[in-house]
Amino acid sequence: MPDASLDTAFWLTTAAILGLLVLSAFFSGSETALTAASRAKLKAQADKGSRGAKAAMVVTEDRERMIGALLLGNNIVNILSASLATALLTRLFGDSGVALATLGMTALVLIFGEVMPKTVAITFPEPVATRVAPVIGLVIVVFSPVVAVVRALVRGILRLFGLKSEEGSAMLALREEIAGAIALGHSEGAVEKEDRDRLLGALDLGHRTVDEIMRHRRQIEMIDADLPPGEIITRVLASPHTRLPIFRDSDDNILGVIHAKDLLREVDRLVRGEDGSVEGIEALKIEKVAMKPYFIPDTTTLDEQMREFLARRTHFALVVDEYGALQGLITLEDILEEIVGDITDEFDVVKKDSGLTETEDGAYLVDGAMTIRDLNRAMDWRLPDDEANTVAGLVIHEAQMIPSEGQVFSFHGFRFTVVQRRENRITKLKLRPL
Repeated sequence: MPDASLDTAFWLTTAAILGLLVLSAFFSGSETALTAASRAKLKAQADKGSRGAKAAMVVTEDRERMIGALLLGNNIVNILSASLATALLTRLFGDSGVALATLGMTALVLIFGEVMPKTVAITFPEPVATRVAPVIGLVIVVFSPVVAVVRALVRGILRLFGLKSEEGSAMLALREEIAGAIALGHSEGAVEKEDRDRLLGALDLGHRTVDEIMRHRRQIEMIDADLPPGEIITRVLASPHTRLPIFRDSDDNILGVIHAKDLLREVDRLVRGEDGSVEGIEALKIEKVAMKPYFIPDTTTLDEQMREFLARRTHFALVVDEYGALQGLITLEDILEEIVGDITDEFDVVKKDSGLTETEDGAYLVDGAMTIRDLNRAMDWRLPDDEANTVAGLVIHEAQMIPSEGQVFSFHGFRFTVVQRRENRITKLKLRPL
């Protein structure tokens, strides 16, 4: 190497290349750290007073602009360093300097400008993000005019191919990220199945409607208001439910909802009041004791209905369709059970058969009225519940008919055998994973 080459320009160029490699490492590591950092962890640190975490929250608010600025800065320093290296080595070694510069800068940028900083950033995403965020915020401000032009150009090109970002997609992605993290934690043993079910149940309340979990009108225990008072009292006391709808003439004509405690107070007044007697029970007017019925549409989300229950300070609602016909009923307990699982007390009738029984040959006998969601939660299966709420409904939907006893169907990775049918209802099925 000639001595003339070791002048001030040589050392300045070398120092510039090294400086640009440091900037390349900074941009690469910052991009990885800010992208991989959990906004939930950053928010927790910001709430504790961390200025770096607050800056990181601001920077990552608009990820598209952030990534655009970082890529712009990274490409500028990489291209500039490669150009300076080519000029320097060409001066020293002539035409062969181009090949040497290409090989040398590729190795240096790959090792020190990409792999090493990205490895550190992905290992400690939040600490790195909180340290680089204030500087990256300034870089975004400086590069924002160029980034804005690039964003507009990119979006225009994507629209030509029919691609465009959807409003609210970030919120949907956040929900999917949380659900995925919970599922991943369970698969790795960090989250228990019961905890996973509770967390996912709470997360799903805003995406499920009351008609998915309501008690169908066939299963509702109701009281005829025209029955003798003694019979009404006997039925209310014999029921495991505290609140019972009362009707007259037709079960679509709901007069109200009787609470067992209100009925007891009225009976006490008629029997033990000033002019009370045992015969006074015959003067009982059940509709006067009943509470006004609370009707809700079957499209109401569980999250919204839970808030309504809490605001109204009531736990019981009757579900109607768009024509006003009674479809079923739902209680606050039904919604809470979607989060914590079955809730039973000393008055609940606990079935010996929970609706799911394993047979000796490895198959499962399933109650047709069992919801697909409950079956999935019990067995960790993935049967779809988009088109039907119950297992019987899924079979009917897939078969496009009401099957007869003994018919066999295979879909979604399972073999379904219709074991029992009553009228138009499938009451018992046998499932076997294929």
